[in-house]
Order: sequence, then C-alpha cells, then structure tokens
Amino acid sequence: MARGPKKHLKRVAAPKHWMLDKLTGVFAPRPSTGPHKLRECLPLIIFLRNRLKYALTGDEVKKICMQRFIKIDGKVRTDITYPAGFMDVISIEKTGEHFRLVYDTKGRFAVHRITAEEAKYKLCKVRKTWVGTKGIPHLVTHDARTIRYPDPLIKVNDTIQIDLDTGKITDFIKFDTGNMCMVTGGANLGRVGVITNRERHPGSFDVVHVKDANGNSFATRLSNIFVIGKHVLSAMAQRVVGTGFGVTRLGSPCPVERVSV
Repeated sequence: MARGPKKHLKRVAAPKHWMLDKLTGVFAPRPSTGPHKLRECLPLIIFLRNRLKYALTGDEVKKICMQRFIKIDGKVRTDITYPAGFMDVISIEKTGEHFRLVYDTKGRFAVHRITAEEAKYKLCKVRKTWVGTKGIPHLVTHDARTIRYPDPLIKVNDTIQIDLDTGKITDFIKFDTGNMCMVTGGANLGRVGVITNRERHPGSFDVVHVKDANGNSFATRLSNIFVIGKHVLSAMAQRVVGTGFGVTRLGSPCPVERVSV
C-alpha cells in the first residue's frame, strides 16, 4: 500500500518523447511538481544534457543550474527536474541563447531557437474562466497561471499572448474557424493546420476538424487544439518542414529545427 508521493521513475516507464534509451540505466529523472503534467513536460536536466549536450552527467547539470544561468519564462530555475512544457521559453544568459518548446510532427519537443525579442512573450491557452470574490474575473491558462481582470472578450479555448516581464495580457486570439492551430495531444500530436469546423456534442467531447498545409483533413478533440495564429499566410505550404511549425509572431508560423536523435 502506497504511503506517500512517488519519488522515482523507471526509464521504461518514462514518456517516449524524452527519447531515453533503456540500457543506459535503470531510472529516469522524475519531474518535480509544477505547471505541466509529468507526461506532457520535459525536465530541465533532459533538455540541457540530452538535447543541448551542455553536460554529460546530472551533477554537471546541477552545477550549471545552481549558478543561476537558466531561466524559464523569465524566472531563474535551479531545480534540475523542473518541468518545462509546451510554449515555455528557456533562456541561457551565459550564451545568450533562447529556446521555445514546441512539438515536432512526431510529438517530441523540438529544440527551437528564438531571438531575444521573441523570448519576451509566450502564448497560453485559456483553460478556465470564472468570477471570484467581490466580482473579480479570473482566468487560468494551460501553464497554471491565474490572471485577474482579463478582457471580457476572452473565453475558454482562446489563446492569449503574455508579456513575461509583467505577466500581463498583451493580445489574444479567438478560437474561430480559419485560424491556425497546433495539436497538443492525441494521435495527431504536433500537426499544424487550419480550423475548418467544430462539432458540438453536449455531454461528450467536442470534435474539431483541421486541415493541414498539404490539404489533408483530420479530427481531434477540442481539448487538444491550441490556436497559434489569426490568419493563414498564402505561402504557408512552402514553409512546411518535416517536423512542424514554431511561432514567432501572432499569426506568423516559422519552421522548427529538426531534432537530432
């Protein structure tokens, strides 16, 4: 009988998108509690050691983090198992590098480099809205942020742009047909396309139909859709790469760098 929280994670039970081989060891780093779920995050140690190759061991990652070089969404993080997730901005001040975590078409987190200007904001999906005590409106985003006094036009499933320095909303995108979106869960994880239709099923899951740049249509649950742009560019088909899209500006897709395996 379990008597407390789990503190370990076997490599064979770790998410596949971490790309950990089975024979190197027995255990994998268990992510700390944080804004993203265990199976939807990438621990900081895996990003620095396995993706960027800035360290060979976990001890070296700890020495890097304890020097306060690593920032996630503008805040210094010294926990090597901190769970970074979709759309998070990882900054390394020592090298002047900035990364945004986005999916490739195989559902893995791609190492997508961005500029310092792009690292000043992030996109968040609205999960919940409600009116709190004294009539104060609130909203909760996919990365567990609670924001008070949002724009009354912002509803659930919309996407907001947040300034990481102030934590305030600077822009938002409505969930509408014709907007660009990325799939963040399910069998179509990582695919990018245009919202063509939404099927409402009261008492069940709403289904959203999406059409990608190649003209292929697919359907997924509403909860898996993350709106990333207001309009589709005419040159969208030419900018598709094998691993998917990242986001540089609202409504402007950009290719994601390929992941080296």
